[in-house]
Amino acid sequence: MNTNELKITRRKFLKKSTSTTASLALGLNIMAVPVARSVIGANEKIRVGFIGLGNRGTQLLQGFLMQSDVEVTALCDVYEPYLARDYSKVDKKLLDSLTDRVPKMTEKLSPDVARYKDFRRLLDNKNIDAVVIATPDHWHAIQTIMACQAEKDIYVEKPLSLTIVEGRKMVEAAKRYNRVVQVGLHRRSSNLYKQIVELVCSNKLGKVTIARAYRVSNMCPAGIGRYPDMTPPQGLDWDLWLGPAPQRPYKDNIPLYKFRWWQAYSSQMANWGVHYCDTIRWVMGEQAPVSISAHGGRFAVDDDRTIPDTMEVIFELPSGALLIFGQYEANGVPVLIDGEIEFRGTLGNLYAASEGAGFKIIPSDAGQFQDSAAKIKPLEAKGMDGDLTVQHIRNFLDCVKTRKPTNCDMETGHRSTTFAHLANIALAAKSRIEWDPKNEKITNNKKANDLLHYEYRKPWKLG
Repeated sequence: MNTNELKITRRKFLKKSTSTTASLALGLNIMAVPVARSVIGANEKIRVGFIGLGNRGTQLLQGFLMQSDVEVTALCDVYEPYLARDYSKVDKKLLDSLTDRVPKMTEKLSPDVARYKDFRRLLDNKNIDAVVIATPDHWHAIQTIMACQAEKDIYVEKPLSLTIVEGRKMVEAAKRYNRVVQVGLHRRSSNLYKQIVELVCSNKLGKVTIARAYRVSNMCPAGIGRYPDMTPPQGLDWDLWLGPAPQRPYKDNIPLYKFRWWQAYSSQMANWGVHYCDTIRWVMGEQAPVSISAHGGRFAVDDDRTIPDTMEVIFELPSGALLIFGQYEANGVPVLIDGEIEFRGTLGNLYAASEGAGFKIIPSDAGQFQDSAAKIKPLEAKGMDGDLTVQHIRNFLDCVKTRKPTNCDMETGHRSTTFAHLANIALAAKSRIEWDPKNEKITNNKKANDLLHYEYRKPWKLG
């Protein structure tokens, strides 16, 4: 252990935590006992550790470095070039496979920053107030629960979890250990969408019966490519990257970004769909769907993926509306006439621009037997939001100090991530499924409930 790891904390600690006992229940080895910290002062710096420093992890690191009240205390990654922040050491095959998704890693960090390959050692560090988790989805639950046990506050990237069971356990852990958590669904920090919520809830569009969004990316013909099984590149701990996921041979198109096209680690429904499902359910005041149907498959792209290249899912909402999400990765023409999300009301449609850049309202034409006069006026608003990731980070840091709920707390993130998982389950089950949000069970297809979780590879366990 180096001197950075032994650095004495600036704050007085009030009591020893019980996190070691709880961590042992997970089957994990905690070498040090975290202790409870006093409340961080308004002018005091928040000491942050980062777990996962690939494409998104680097974006978050840069966002946190923009904040004057942040001290980057520790880094953790299973790939040594990412941990060392040295682009020149990245394996050439990975550079060829991932292209611009390999971060340049040009940020300036203090030489005192501690560095770890194993996230458990970072969580042992008592000089850390909060952690940022930007690892692949299959790691989020274990790392988040252990961070709660270590009494760290947490910024965890979307999707919150790989399974619905994991998500509920994460919610329970955050409550049990009284942690401040921000899930990385950053549109929740958008002033634009706050205004859209008010417009829709006040019936300015009339009754909204359809909300739609799409992820469009023409990945034909080669997609993420086809690669043989091979030896992992130097500096990558493949076993630790896999963690609770099943053992399998290494391929260059699994880590360090393309895991999003492998069902064992993520999905594009979870990667992109969760953003839009979260925003739509927020705008429409919904918690969960009552039924879900999905269609799709590998129709055109010739690659190693284990998820669809084409998928469309329909969620029926309790208020009497449909939420539609399409994942179109075999063609590249936009689906909507404008923006990233469409809300179709009886009086008109609203089109929200990407990343909070504005919105547009178009009055509805009258249909058969109806008065042809428009019931609402056109409206256009632009330039209401800045960098939503930075705003989401700022909200998290403020809440770490005030102990108030964040814009996207654990329960909110879990409910939105559940939409994505139910879509994947409906597709796998080849069945319209009905959902009980209170008990978090599928009520009309008992076998589909087997897909609410999976068996972890030993020794990893879910507490």
